[in-house]
This record gives sequence, C-alpha cells and structure tokens, in this order.
Amino acid sequence: MATTITMPQLGETVTEGTVAQWLKNVGDSVDKYEDFVEVSTDKVNAGVPSPVTGTIRELLVKEGETVATGTPIAVIDEAGAAKTAATAAPAAPAAPAAPAAPVAAAPAAPAAVSSPNGAAAAAGSESVESESALRGASPAVRRLAREHRIDIRAIKGSGSNGRVTADDVLAAVTAAPSPAVTRTSTYAQPIPGSTVTLTQARRIIAERMVESKHSAPHAWSMVEVDVTDVWSWRVREKDRFERESGYKLTLLPFFIRAVVESLAAFPLMNARFVPASGSGQPSIYVNGEVNIGVAIGLATNLVVPVIRRADKLSIKGIALAAGELIEKARKGKLGVDDLAGGTFTVNNNGANGSWASAPIINGGQAGIVTMEAVVKKVVVRDDDSLAIRRMMNSCLSLDHRVVDGYVASGFLADLKQRLERMGPQGDL
Repeated sequence: MATTITMPQLGETVTEGTVAQWLKNVGDSVDKYEDFVEVSTDKVNAGVPSPVTGTIRELLVKEGETVATGTPIAVIDEAGAAKTAATAAPAAPAAPAAPAAPVAAAPAAPAAVSSPNGAAAAAGSESVESESALRGASPAVRRLAREHRIDIRAIKGSGSNGRVTADDVLAAVTAAPSPAVTRTSTYAQPIPGSTVTLTQARRIIAERMVESKHSAPHAWSMVEVDVTDVWSWRVREKDRFERESGYKLTLLPFFIRAVVESLAAFPLMNARFVPASGSGQPSIYVNGEVNIGVAIGLATNLVVPVIRRADKLSIKGIALAAGELIEKARKGKLGVDDLAGGTFTVNNNGANGSWASAPIINGGQAGIVTMEAVVKKVVVRDDDSLAIRRMMNSCLSLDHRVVDGYVASGFLADLKQRLERMGPQGDL
C-alpha cells in the first residue's frame, strides 16, 4: 500500500513550508520514525519522520520549493504491502493446466525484489555509516555543515553517542586548511565584495518582516526606567542561582515578570488583529494565555522561542525556562513546540549595547518590547538631590490596528513602575 506524505504544519500560524533537503532518494528504504526530508519555515528547520517503514516511490516537490501545508510531497510504498505482493506472485500459476510461460514468469517477482537488496548489500558498510552520521546530526547542524561546505560524515561527534554538534562543525570550519578551501560568503561569515545567498530560513524571515510592516501599522514609544534596585537584587542572587541551576541570571527574567504583570493590566497588548474573512468583519482577539516570545539572535538566524504561560511562573521559573530555550537555540536543538504559540515578544537589544530601537512586530501579535542597555547616569531625584543610578530605556513597537497610544503608553508606564518597585529584597 502506498502512503502519501504531505507538507506538515510546523506551528499553528505556519501556512507553508520549504523542502530544504531530501535525506532519501527514490528507491531508498526508510524506517518508521526515520527522518527522510528536512523542511524549513520562518520559525524552524525540522526533520520530518516517515510514518511507515517502506521504500520511497516518488518525491513530488523539488529541493528549495515552497508549498502550502497539506500539499503532497512524497509517496512511500509500505514494506508490508511489498512483502504481500511478493509472496502472492508465485501462488497465481499453481493450477495444474498452467502453461509454461506463466510458470517460468513466477520466480521473476522474487528475483526483481531481491536484486536491489543485493545491490544495497554490495555497497558495503560505508553508505550505512554515512547515513548513520547524517541521522545523528540535527537538521540545524546539517544545514550549518552545508553552508560551510563541510562533510559532516568526516567529523567525529562530541555529543551523546557520537552525535555531531554545531560546535563540532564550527571547529571543523576553523581547522580546515585555508589554501585548500574556497570559502563561500555566508550570513554567518560574510566576505566583503561578495554576494550572500539567502538560506530558506533567511528568505522566509525577510518575507515575514516585509509582510508585518505592510500589514500592521507600526507605532513606537519609549520610557526610561530606573533599574538600580532590581540590578542590585540580581547581583545578590546571581552566583547562587548559577551554582544551583547552571544558568546565568540576567535582568531578562525580572523584565519578563514585569511584562506579564503589565499585560494582565492591559490585556489588549496581549491580543491580535483578525482580518475580515468571507462575510465576517475584522475583529480583535484577546489571547487567553500569556506566552512570551524571547527574540534570540544567532550567527545565521533569528529565532523567537516561547515561554508558555509565563504569567504562571515566578522570576526563578522564568529564568530557568529562558535559560533552557537560549541554550537549545545556540545548540540548534529548538523544536516546533518551542517556537509556536507566542502572544507577545520581548527583545533584549541592550545585550549588544543598544540604547534605543524600533523592532518589527512578530506577525500575529500586538506588540514587541525591548530591554536596552543599562547605563549609569546622574539623575535628579524627587527631592531634587543628585544620585548615580542605573538607567535603562524600554521601547515598544505596537500594532495600531489593535491598540492606540493611550493603551500603549499606559502599558509602558505600568511596566516602568513595576520594574522600579522590584527588589532589592525580593524572593525569586
């Protein structure tokens, strides 16, 4: 029996996917749950497992082609069906009066089936080892190797069970002898005077950013926040937290905690605009969950993994969830579930020294808020005294279809107040 595989929906808001690489060719065998194709979206690169054990009959979509979710991309002949056909073939001519020609044809079916198997066995263990190496590496690691023209099968993996990691690939890039390698200009390693070919992920990101700017009328606002007390709180807790959890404690979880509290006070900021469809009128949907996307810039890509139900987490819980997602992002191990369902986004531009920014809204959300660089300033206090304080700007981009300036400025003012009331003697 033939099984038709369709383009999966890798995330609830994803409507299409791109075939980044076929891991199997027509005629190749594939095991159930074994990845046979890599699919790219603007959110993630993921391997797609086969739902059955069998043989690839057809590949219906070319590498690099983008199709809508639900579109047939491949056909697999199930192994059970092939065995049934093979055993049934010699039984047909069993009648006593059968002529010589059909009898002679009876063994042809088993011979045709066994011939490819024999050829595969004759190929030796090298192809098996190659496939094993490819399967051991994640789709993101395989993509990184392709971008740097590194043969992943020649790398000794440092991960569990010899799995090749992103660090292994980058180490191989560094170790490669320069005279013998023609380096390709990539987003991660651009070469002056050359053209960088967009990966599927970067192409889709570009399209989504243009789509967001064209469809959502962006507005922008900023407040200055005194984070001296929350900074002192973080400093007091950071060594113990890192010792106990293995993650560094930054201002990010404190900021996210204040954000989710302000979203509760201004729920329209946790909403999305729903365009008219058919005879229906446009509307605004206020999300029931508070799922915070955390923008993470990588050498080759931008990802926004999601802390689900962040409003139910303490500062410590948010710190642990964020630390895990950031670690997975840097190792190329984010899955589809890690990237789906965000309702509002936080971006820590200040980590790179940014003082102010106007970020583009993540599609399907009403806003994105930033943490800018924390700097020491001489500030005039309420009693007219002068003091050196740690100050940080926070910038908000908003979808003006969903909220007006009154709501947006109210949200920012509330966020400022919550941050300035935090610490220095609180509990994580």
